[in-house]
Amino acid sequence: MFNLLSTRPNNLRTDLLSGMTVALALVPEAVAFAFVAGVDPIVGLHAAFMVGLITAVIGGRPGMISGATGALAVVLVALVQSHGVQYMFAAVLLMGAIQMVAGFLRLGKFIRMVPHPVMLGFVNGLAIVIFLSQLDQFQTADAGGEAVWMSGMSLYTMLGLVAVTMAIIHLLPKLTKAVPASLVAIAVVTGVSLLAYVETPTVVDFLRTKTGDPTATLAGGLPAFALPMVPFNLETLRIILPYSVILAAVGLIESLLTLTLVDELTQTRGRGNKECVAQGVANVTCGVFGGMGGCAMIGQSMININSGGRGRLSGVTAALVLLAFVVVAAPLIEIVPVAALVGVMFMVVLGTFEWSSLRVLNKVPVTDALVIVLVSAVTVLTDLAVAVLVGVIVSALVFAWKHAKVVHRVEHPDEDGARVYSLRGPLFFGSCKSFLDLFDPADDPDDVIIDFQHARVSDHSAIEAIDTLAERYLALNKELHLRHLSAECRKLLRKAGNMVEVNVIEDPQYHVATDALA
Repeated sequence: MFNLLSTRPNNLRTDLLSGMTVALALVPEAVAFAFVAGVDPIVGLHAAFMVGLITAVIGGRPGMISGATGALAVVLVALVQSHGVQYMFAAVLLMGAIQMVAGFLRLGKFIRMVPHPVMLGFVNGLAIVIFLSQLDQFQTADAGGEAVWMSGMSLYTMLGLVAVTMAIIHLLPKLTKAVPASLVAIAVVTGVSLLAYVETPTVVDFLRTKTGDPTATLAGGLPAFALPMVPFNLETLRIILPYSVILAAVGLIESLLTLTLVDELTQTRGRGNKECVAQGVANVTCGVFGGMGGCAMIGQSMININSGGRGRLSGVTAALVLLAFVVVAAPLIEIVPVAALVGVMFMVVLGTFEWSSLRVLNKVPVTDALVIVLVSAVTVLTDLAVAVLVGVIVSALVFAWKHAKVVHRVEHPDEDGARVYSLRGPLFFGSCKSFLDLFDPADDPDDVIIDFQHARVSDHSAIEAIDTLAERYLALNKELHLRHLSAECRKLLRKAGNMVEVNVIEDPQYHVATDALA
């Protein structure tokens, strides 16, 4: 069951108003990302509606906003240019199917393995990306229809309205929190611009600058069902599969990281696997209803959370209001000054960026500080998926390097005269050399016991190291015994055979990730 309506009227009102605020911010974002992907703006707007509505209803994180995103648009543009928009719809359809499979296989739990420095770098990098994306709004069309940077009075007017918007958003919550400050700011700046006849670009001006069509409008119809017009054969699959896999990975990574961030802000727990399935259903729907696909949007999610939106109704409202703008109320949204929406997004940037990370850079380990900076830079220069992958790999290598040096032994005699070495630390590919250097078979007695009660045999390299050590003792006609191996460690022992004695007293269980809280 999905609880769309809160039992408290105050929450109901807040979710409705917050959803309306988000809908206003979704319009220029969806249009801009459609242009990035090289498709018609209505394709981006329909995607924002469908992805936003479906994930709000069946997703695993109430209050999180999804829609058409730049992270997916930059992947789609190459496919659209090379094969056309119908192949894009097919790729989005397959992308959704892959995401649903990931959810059913409960792969969403592995987002917990993303280190905190990578999360900080992701948030900071995304804040910078959002800021840079707003700079395009400071362009206007010249007499020839070319986009040029604002200057003179038009620039000063734009900056002034942006500043007014930001000031209202900052100051209004100190007076009242009855209505979302962002919605009030957009309404006030729009009203002032109309009443004072302020010449400043509006949403429709932005659309016409991008399209080069002086008659362009946001007005459109409802999404219509239509299977992608592509040959359903192996050749089509060969073309779209690489794009679909990348899109599915990028979409899930961005969605699950945004889910984790919203969890922290709201002190609640979302369901990653359920969100994977919801994202998949939404993108399958986009594929058969002419949308460009989408995923979670950190900027709009922050607007929703900061405006008080916590329930599913906020996301549903945002999607339905966005559709209403497109179908019946395009003239209302077209008169909103771009400056008001830029001001809202600038406040999102200020709230998203982890300013505390700058203060702790000289207090955390140097490697963690480098990971934060590296992930932020890669997010800005490439895309989110690459940045997170780079951050996780670097963090894993740093972890392996540090733990490769902590393996050591504690020696004590055995009552039967054997020498016992209690191994401490993880035994894996990085620590194998240090492990072998701990022992000198020539100086040891004929009976040697290695106790693994406080150690962990992790991989095949560790097994090879144990086998190598056993052969060294065997060559000197000495016996090597292993004790306190877990069941998982014993499964890894392939080649030791009769050279070792396995004496299991306790069987600790190790798990990288569990489904208990997924």
